[in-house]
Amino acid sequence: MSKCEITFGKMKWRNPVTVASGTFGLEYVGLFDLSLLGALTTKTITPEPKAGNEPQRIVETKAGLLNSIGLQNPGVEEFIKTDLPEYRKIDTNLIVSVSASSINEFAKLVKRLDTQPGIDAYEINISCPNVENEGIAFGTDPEIVFDLTKKLREATDKTLIIKLSPNVTSITDIARRAENAGADGLALINTLYGMAVDVETGKPKLHNIIGGYSGPAIKPIALQNVYKVAQAVKIPILAMGGISSINDALEFIIAGATAVAIGTYNFVNPLGTIEVIEGIQEYCSNNNIEYKKLIGSIQT
Repeated sequence: MSKCEITFGKMKWRNPVTVASGTFGLEYVGLFDLSLLGALTTKTITPEPKAGNEPQRIVETKAGLLNSIGLQNPGVEEFIKTDLPEYRKIDTNLIVSVSASSINEFAKLVKRLDTQPGIDAYEINISCPNVENEGIAFGTDPEIVFDLTKKLREATDKTLIIKLSPNVTSITDIARRAENAGADGLALINTLYGMAVDVETGKPKLHNIIGGYSGPAIKPIALQNVYKVAQAVKIPILAMGGISSINDALEFIIAGATAVAIGTYNFVNPLGTIEVIEGIQEYCSNNNIEYKKLIGSIQT
């Protein structure tokens, strides 16, 4: 195993870097070799097609991005027919992000995807603030998270990653319940709640008024959440939230993350993931340290 290879659940990654769901897709094919990524995470897929929320759905702020996309996607059947064959051509781990409106719908969706070759893991999106009757509604109750994870654990042998929201009272309680129910890993954090107002019209800039806030401004919040959860569970953490440099990524890893995901920064620098991969490799080489010894190496 090279200095930067990792094990995440049942997957072997050539390096500890992936992309955050909804920020990166097949349109990047041709921009660079996507097989260089440790894993590739899809946009969230739902049982039926979703048109998403009405515009305005994206608002840039001084230190981040507000979005209220609403999980726009073609639905699972179209994904299997059109997108999945293209993802299979990319020589890296494929993580399919999924969301649904009930525990049974989640299980049915995962079972349907499990009939298809080429999928290595599922990221269970229980933390999206931009949709009604799903997403974050699941992620705020530790017992619902336990029941959902247990049901999905029965539905698949593939790596199961539960994506957690910071918009809760105790993220560590929810993390422990996911671990106890059989999750292979955790992804955190999803977006914070945020909004913006147009002072000329007096109206909210987002059609849905409140959306998900991501980008550099949320990094300290994400970092402390990752640190707390890393102290509370034994399963690996996929960290995300404001990572826009190699040093940002290293902070999360030192705080306890096994892997990192680049999200909003992809819109600023489409080659940002490659820069972070190369930066981690260079850091380990320059410091003569094996990557796994860097994970959780924070001195307190």
